[in-house]
Amino acid sequence: MTDKTSDPAWPSGISALTLFVEDLDTTKRFYREVFGLPVIFEDDNSAVFGFGDTLINLLRTTEAHELIEPARVASPDAGSRFQLTLAVDDVDAMCEELTARGVTLLNGPMDRPWGIRTASFRDPGGHIWEIAK
Repeated sequence: MTDKTSDPAWPSGISALTLFVEDLDTTKRFYREVFGLPVIFEDDNSAVFGFGDTLINLLRTTEAHELIEPARVASPDAGSRFQLTLAVDDVDAMCEELTARGVTLLNGPMDRPWGIRTASFRDPGGHIWEIAK
């Protein structure tokens, strides 16, 4: 049996998510206006926002190859492979707020069979966000 006391500790959270986007300016504006977040860092190819202890890095798809080679960047219309979930106090009230901010909901608000209420929407880069309670 291997002595696990010398193994490094597994991270306790996700420090950053990098989302590949075709239109950085539009997506940056969406994150600023919809989520009400300030830009923490930006350059010509990226913009970083803070969601609590997690950084959301919006990166132009033209620059993403350096990070993920030999993997390829999928186009936004290729379909979604993940969703990001934000816990909220009131899904219905947040849906009203999102709609007021110009967001089109994909679905919801709805009660799920597993006991939570959710709604989903897409950012300009094609990434799916869910709000849940």
